[in-house]
This record gives sequence, structure tokens and C-alpha cells, in this order.
Amino acid sequence: MKFKFLIIILAIASTQSAKAQGERYEYVQQGEFGITFGAAHYFGDLNTRASINRPKPAVGVFYRKQFGNYIGARISARYAQLGYSDTYSKNEYQKLRNLSFNTNIWEVSIQGDFNFFKFIPGDDNYLFTPYVTLGVGLFSYDPYAYLKGQKVFLRPLGTEGQSTGYKGRSEYSTMSYSVPFGVGVKYNISPKFNVSFEVAHRFTGTDYLDDVSSTYAGQANFAPGTVAALLQDRRYEIDNKTFAEGMQRGWSKQKDQFIIAEIGVSFNLSSYRCPTAFK
Repeated sequence: MKFKFLIIILAIASTQSAKAQGERYEYVQQGEFGITFGAAHYFGDLNTRASINRPKPAVGVFYRKQFGNYIGARISARYAQLGYSDTYSKNEYQKLRNLSFNTNIWEVSIQGDFNFFKFIPGDDNYLFTPYVTLGVGLFSYDPYAYLKGQKVFLRPLGTEGQSTGYKGRSEYSTMSYSVPFGVGVKYNISPKFNVSFEVAHRFTGTDYLDDVSSTYAGQANFAPGTVAALLQDRRYEIDNKTFAEGMQRGWSKQKDQFIIAEIGVSFNLSSYRCPTAFK
């Protein structure tokens, strides 16, 4: 009798232990919704040495759908500012060129994320992971500069002769694609919330983020004293001279790029496994 009672007690204890172990994995992350904030930086014809010395703000929102503990798909929307000036360069030719720009970036992207470690919110053994991300995006931009304190959008001016069809050049689009590629880390601070840090470089399909790409069209292609004439070649502000037609203004063989570093806070969307999974 005592032996039968002992067997019953052990069976109940074993069942409760298995149930307790199973409860560790009842919580399943289905996805997460979050916000990001950080800084963006431009690389291109005005920043040929990839200096990181003029970061500008960036913010975003995202939704990530999880497919298991390692793979996720993310859709994001971001706003960022980019800008640079030849005055920051150590190159004497660029200092004489004396060009500058700013632009607002509005981007939507779809990215795939891969976790290096198993990531299970709420489980003390799987709260942290580094990850890599790769995707494709679409963004808008519209470079502008300042002339005598006045903001002037550059694309309508045709600063490289686009307005007159110089050498077959035409007005560029204010839309382009991006290819974000980056790395990050994320940490689960509670069953419902995560924090993350990510750095993603973006290759783009445009060389006109900065309104600079090829060669000077020359003063003869612009009406004297117009805004277009004053902004297509600003060397006159340095030494009262201008560049000759055909001289290098930019380098069209390489597209412009930018990078975004951001901190994220996200809310986990979760479900619970069916209890029958622990039988």
C-alpha cells in the first residue's frame, strides 16, 4: 500500500515538473511593433572620404513578423535628414567648388532579419541576440541649398545643364531605390518589450542626393545673374572665378549612399502554445 502511494506521489510530481518546464516555452513571439530614433549620414560626391562628421536626425516605425526564433521579416517607414558641404573637405579642389546641399528622406523598406542566437522573450536563457539584416526600399529626396539665406530647391534649376538638355542630360527623379544592409543587437527587457541598436548602410540607385554628379555645363548655358547660374558654380564666392565648361563637378560612376544608426524600442506581439503540446 505504501509502495503504491509512493508511486502515485512520484507520478504527480513528475507531471507537475514537466508542466513547469513546458510553461517556460508556452510564450511564443509572433512579431513586434516598434519605433526607432538615431542619426543618418551621407556619403557621395561632397563626402568622398566617407567622413562621419555631420550626422543628422532619423526616426522610424516598423513591424517585424517572426518565423521561429531565428528569422523575421520587417516592414519599416523612416524619415531622415541628410546634408553636407565642401567646406568640411580637406581637398583644395572641393573647397574651391564650394557646393553644399540638404535633403529630407522618406523611406519605406522590406527587410529580412536573421538572429545569430535563439531569441525567446521572457526566457532568461534567450534574451539577447546579434542579428544581420538585408532588404530593399524606396525613398524620396529633393536636394536644396541656401543662397543669401534663402532656401532654394536645386533640381528645378538644372545645375548640370538638365534644363537645356546639355549633352542629353535630363531632369533626375526625386524617387530612388535603396538596399539596406546592416547589423544589430537586441535585448528583451521584459516579456513584452525589447530594446535594440542597429547600423544599416544604404546603397542607392541615384547619384543626385546632393545634386552633384558629372561635369560643369558652363556659364554660357545659364542666364547671367539667375539663381541657377549662381548655384551651379559657387567658386565665385571663394576667389571670384568660375570653373570652365566640362570640368569635373562630381563623379557619376558611383552612386550616392547613406547610413542610419538607430536605437529601437519594440512591443512584442505574442501568443501561447496549446497545452496539448506538453502532453
